[in-house]
Amino acid sequence: MAVDSTLPSPLGPPAHERDAKALQFIAEMTKNVDSVQERVLGEILAQNAETEYLKRFNLNGATDRETFKSKIPVVTYEDLQPEIQRIANGDKSPILSSHPISEFLTSSGTSAGERKLMPTIAQEMDRRQLLYSLLMPVMNLYVPGLDKGKGLYFLFVKAETKTPGGLLARPVLTAYYNSQQFKTRPFDPFNVYTSPNEAILCVDSFQSMYAQMLCGLLMREEVLRVGAVFASGLLRAIHFLQVNWKELAHDISTGTLNPKITDGSIRERMSQILKPNPELAEFIINECSGENWERIIVRIWPNTKYLDVIVTGAMAQYIPTLEYYSGGLPMPCTMYASSECYFGLNLRPMSKPSEVSYTIMPNMAYFEFLPHDQSNPSALSRDSPPRLVDLADVELGKEYELIVSTYAGLCRYRVGDILRVTGFHNAAPQFRFVRRKNVLLSIESDKTDEAELQKAIETASVLLKEFNTSVVEYTSYADTKQIPGHYVIYWELFIKDPANAPTDDVLNQCCLQMEESLNSVYRQSRVADNSIGPLEIRVVKNGTFEELMDYAISRGASINQYKVPRCVSFTPIMELLDSRVVSKHFSPALPHWTPERRR
Repeated sequence: MAVDSTLPSPLGPPAHERDAKALQFIAEMTKNVDSVQERVLGEILAQNAETEYLKRFNLNGATDRETFKSKIPVVTYEDLQPEIQRIANGDKSPILSSHPISEFLTSSGTSAGERKLMPTIAQEMDRRQLLYSLLMPVMNLYVPGLDKGKGLYFLFVKAETKTPGGLLARPVLTAYYNSQQFKTRPFDPFNVYTSPNEAILCVDSFQSMYAQMLCGLLMREEVLRVGAVFASGLLRAIHFLQVNWKELAHDISTGTLNPKITDGSIRERMSQILKPNPELAEFIINECSGENWERIIVRIWPNTKYLDVIVTGAMAQYIPTLEYYSGGLPMPCTMYASSECYFGLNLRPMSKPSEVSYTIMPNMAYFEFLPHDQSNPSALSRDSPPRLVDLADVELGKEYELIVSTYAGLCRYRVGDILRVTGFHNAAPQFRFVRRKNVLLSIESDKTDEAELQKAIETASVLLKEFNTSVVEYTSYADTKQIPGHYVIYWELFIKDPANAPTDDVLNQCCLQMEESLNSVYRQSRVADNSIGPLEIRVVKNGTFEELMDYAISRGASINQYKVPRCVSFTPIMELLDSRVVSKHFSPALPHWTPERRR
């Protein structure tokens, strides 16, 4: 869409002249939400009019909303799996998209199933690149001088796989980093990384991390921001430094690269960067050899202005640990995206993590919203499809499940994200990510989702504060081998002072506190029905969840997209966790429940 250069940006005057076009584009998109959405849907339907999928529902070339809404059903991944499998097996007919499927983007997956394959087309890469180009112009409004230094970002790719039909299947970020748009990106002083492409594109995660950390240390005074995709990825990098600082310091002191780095392109690139610097090596040794790692990020990278990581949703649990390592640096969450589609960006990036809201850009896809029914969140009849709400018509304060139709051929697809409308920028609604729509734990009639489990753990964690202890990682499973079954929660703890560690009694009380925080159906099952046994916390050794991530990566998970599963059932994972348990704790009493209580 053409941009009127005379339009002022409602975000404020651009920090630099080069940002003006991007901010004007945001202004026009957010002022004309409904007309842009109408155009986007028309383009999608016209482009894919001859596809097998749209013909199946007798759309007959119609491109208007009314026909689309009346004839096209709302679907899940399982509904589309037969078509997706045909494409994966090599069927090149226009099944979902009239444009050739260029590759599959793999979702991060869950403990309960295989990673999903999301079809995409070549043109989508330009659309994603457009959204990336908007991020720094917005950030420049809030943080000055980002063109005066570099970003230390830990970015990774994974080895690519192919479907039986020969199409690539890889995570969306692997696809982006391997694209010409990324490899040949024009120089931008606001977006310079310390990590060379050779390190980012190395599929060996150890060699990639080592080279990226080494470059970050060599350029420590130039670093203005530190980041990874998810908060967990940045913590993994800090842990890597804790384990490997001696080797890194040796390389810096001698100007020679660790022989464990065997990738030829990395060695060649590092030979141009790495020079002997005994003074810097001594500094690294002094900072890393002590027991105290508090504020380690700003101690090593003193000019860091913020951490660029995702800390919304399940990642919120990492905030206290990141604050400990960074001395409380801001943690802006800049964009909202998934394997299915890139959605939008945060126009107030310096807001607190608990207040992060994203503005969906109406040019990215066609968006609809299913009002979220808390009492029956799974209700969706195929016989009487719901009246979904358009992007321009959502209401402040209400929660919705996101439904998307993409240029690549997904139509009325349930993404599974629950969003709450928090406000508006011009005519564009702003959304807070609430949770993934799923149920984690269930013994019988009880159903506990990710948000509820997170809240229960946060409530129980209050009991650990006086011991300077926090929960740094957790997962769970419903143990139904015993009768009655019970919830098992694995905790990895961060204990600042081992001499003042929480006692067994305190950890038992944490179990009870979690139960008090769970829903009334759970508590009724515990108290009145005796169908659920006492909740159990199993404390595991430090580093256990690092091993869990290594295991997932060894089985093909992406280091960029990996998220600790909040519920596990896969036997090898269970065995790994149970082999690292150092203590077990059970709820010492029944939680409170009365028939009159409603939650």
